[in-house]
Amino acid sequence: MYTSAKPYFYGTGRRKSSVARVRIMPGTGVVTINGRDIDDYFGLGTLKLIVNQPFESTNTQGTFDLICTVKGGGVSGQAGAIRHGLARALLQADPNYRSVLKKAGFLTRDPRMKERKKYGLKAARRAPQFSKR
Repeated sequence: MYTSAKPYFYGTGRRKSSVARVRIMPGTGVVTINGRDIDDYFGLGTLKLIVNQPFESTNTQGTFDLICTVKGGGVSGQAGAIRHGLARALLQADPNYRSVLKKAGFLTRDPRMKERKKYGLKAARRAPQFSKR
């Protein structure tokens, strides 16, 4: 599978509660997520599109192989985390991509998180049902 002898570029991506560790190396455009192919890992086409957005914006489709490990969250959060990590890895590969990636918003960490549940409430903001009588 992966040998440490090959040179690679690394980026960590986060979104919601997902964390992705992304490695890119010169290759033919093979995308592997948690040891599985991208088509096998993500069922929806939109999620595959999200993952490949940094490649499309920098015109580097088919020039890098992507190997990543992603943990936590759901499929949408994981796709966003991979996109963030991939953008950071591409920045390591070539600092000239910074303006393109920054303008597209791929380098910005999405700060939205799940709000904590508060005492006296059923959920973060959901109050118990009100009864007049």
